[in-house]
Amino acid sequence: MAEFIHKDLAAGRWFQMSLAEQLGNVGSEVGRAANWFGKGNTEKSNRALDRAFDLLDLTIGDKRWLGAKLKELCRVREVLADTFYGDRAYGATPQSMEKYFYHYAVEARNAV
Repeated sequence: MAEFIHKDLAAGRWFQMSLAEQLGNVGSEVGRAANWFGKGNTEKSNRALDRAFDLLDLTIGDKRWLGAKLKELCRVREVLADTFYGDRAYGATPQSMEKYFYHYAVEARNAV
């Protein structure tokens, strides 16, 4: 098994959450990364991105999300990496990535 930052979540709790809850949590870290990126603090931005990718990888590894959902999850991982570390070939910005995930956080909150 891969070494995860969020060991307690990787041990099982993550896999009890809905997809909206999972992606909302990823979005919290993306929001932190975008905030620090905008302030020019690369170190803090990269740490938040490490946590975001950790959670996103847990979501990608969740056996419930197969087919089109898995494809979307893999694509969003690719776009997220390109946005912060690449040449922005997809045209996404840190703010647009934060907005993408924000909708999942709202959905998760409304589902409670």
